[in-house]
Amino acid sequence: MATLRLLEIARDQPKPVKFYHASSSEIFGNAVESPQTENTPLRPASPYGCAKAFATQLARVYRESYGLFVANGILYNHESPRRGENFVTRKIARAVARIAKGLDHELSLGSLESRRDWGRAQDYVVAIWLMLQQEKADDYVVATGETHSVRDFVETAFAVVNLAAEKYLKHNSAFDRPADPARLVGSAEKIKTQLGWRPSGSFADLVREMVEAELAVIDRASERRD
Repeated sequence: MATLRLLEIARDQPKPVKFYHASSSEIFGNAVESPQTENTPLRPASPYGCAKAFATQLARVYRESYGLFVANGILYNHESPRRGENFVTRKIARAVARIAKGLDHELSLGSLESRRDWGRAQDYVVAIWLMLQQEKADDYVVATGETHSVRDFVETAFAVVNLAAEKYLKHNSAFDRPADPARLVGSAEKIKTQLGWRPSGSFADLVREMVEAELAVIDRASERRD
């Protein structure tokens, strides 16, 4: 409903405004096809996905019915060292850094087989900027086109600090998700072809950046104590 109110405010402005709506891969939920494109049917599998699907459709209606410049950026998981500590990628990066520094001794996670299309947030912000430079608004999937499991993320993170993941990893069923969206992987062909967007880093680059940022935080804290 907040998106609806903002769209109404934009419609009432005396001069045209450009409106970017942060949609999400969660709108596809239990996707009927893989990879997903801008034309894949919406089948959200969570309350968050439902809300995003509703707002995405609202954005389309205001663009098509009222002529507003409203772009939907359908972004897949995008990570960086600024990711909140309650997200699994940041939790992994932080735990690996602390284990490497002797501050922790284990990493407790739920299912390691959940897969995501993980990209670098800085690349995705460039995609958002490109959408807003166009004369005409549209919907764009922003994704890497490849998936990695939580296990892949863990093993890549431990490799950054030259440690074996299996030595420190423990399963905790309390962290298992009751309903996990299936086969979520995006096709970014449209934004690549029409706007010339390309991701500048790889999955391994992303993981390394996040772990190294956590190591730097620990080092700075140690220097302050000294």
